[in-house]
Amino acid sequence: MKILVIGSGGREHALVWKLTQSPGVDRIFCAPGNAGTGQLSENVAIPATDFSTLIRFVKENRVDLTVVGPDDPLAAGIVDLFQTEKLRVFGPTKSAARLESSKIFAKELMRDQKIPTALANTFSNSNEALRYCEEVKFPVVIKADGLALGKGVIIAPDIAAARSTIDEMMTHGRFGEAGRRIVIEEFLRGSECSLHALVDGKNYRLLETARDHKCVFDGDKGPNTGGMGAFSPANNWNRELETQFDQKIMQPLLRGLHEKGVEFRGLLFPGLMIGADGARVLEFNCRFGDPETQAILPRMKSDLLPLLEATIDGKIDNHTIAWDERASVTVVLTSGGYPDKYETGKPISGLDEVAKLDDVQIFHAGTKRVNGKIVTAGGRVLAVTALGPTIDAARTSAYEAVSRIHFEGCHYRRDIALARSSG
Repeated sequence: MKILVIGSGGREHALVWKLTQSPGVDRIFCAPGNAGTGQLSENVAIPATDFSTLIRFVKENRVDLTVVGPDDPLAAGIVDLFQTEKLRVFGPTKSAARLESSKIFAKELMRDQKIPTALANTFSNSNEALRYCEEVKFPVVIKADGLALGKGVIIAPDIAAARSTIDEMMTHGRFGEAGRRIVIEEFLRGSECSLHALVDGKNYRLLETARDHKCVFDGDKGPNTGGMGAFSPANNWNRELETQFDQKIMQPLLRGLHEKGVEFRGLLFPGLMIGADGARVLEFNCRFGDPETQAILPRMKSDLLPLLEATIDGKIDNHTIAWDERASVTVVLTSGGYPDKYETGKPISGLDEVAKLDDVQIFHAGTKRVNGKIVTAGGRVLAVTALGPTIDAARTSAYEAVSRIHFEGCHYRRDIALARSSG
């Protein structure tokens, strides 16, 4: 089989890495890819949002399966276009991807199906949102309705912060159209857990659990990012919660989508808050998580390709997934200044040395090859994943590997999988 993976981040490198291990795969392309995917697949210089060129490439190269990595192409309807052209593609349709692309759509669906989540109100008028903030208990969570690269969720500790956030989003367009409508919801207390489920329309198979660290600085300080690290399995998950998740979240969700005439086929990634009353949904994502994927896939012993195909064909219930019992820890290395302004083009050293370490894998994100050398090309640059018999052992190995990688301005959290009491 020939496979095209769309995207250029660490998640896409992890997907390419895992798919290269499948005996059913002959050739893999990645569009546009990065320096890491270029070592395993053939990078194609087509942006993830250039649908017509991607479709032409798939036809001309007789690609058998396209796997969509990022959220933006899904929200814009890439799967619908591929299906219209009779091309095989993994990912939800535009209608199903609204679970992620519209926080308001997701909130209304959860409210209708009584899915446990934070109490919330939605606003398209900034003055109404400001008046509402005068009545609520702080802190509150303010979310842009649309996609904002993982940065459209702000925790406002007081009314001054709420006013500033609402003004930035709704009046000054900090997140463009994504922030023209907002959700203001109660702040949930507890610990976060990331679930991934392959959903074939009616049935689903859970992948191993993970937890990520979103804030840029140690101790969960600073602004939210796309993710500074992750570990798997989550230490706050159990069979009782899994049963609750099935009965109170997944089954009502699938029922609610069916009632709206929406069929979800692809990867559903609910972010949950685990509290005294069980699991509540923070948000739904409609693609593999980043950096969770980099922590989960190294633990997957099963071949990924048949699982993706079964999801597309509505037959995921015929499959079981085998897992490595060892734990994994992923540490993300970023450009200095991320998630705000940062410089790129910095040469990276130590990659070849780390590649020789046992049970350690480097996943590239913001990298490119220039004159034979790998340099930084984005905010999140690399994700280093290590396996170990325990979380602590995996963590030690991951940071030992990280210590050997260098580039100017390199920043990473020192407490990934250590500060495990919060999300």
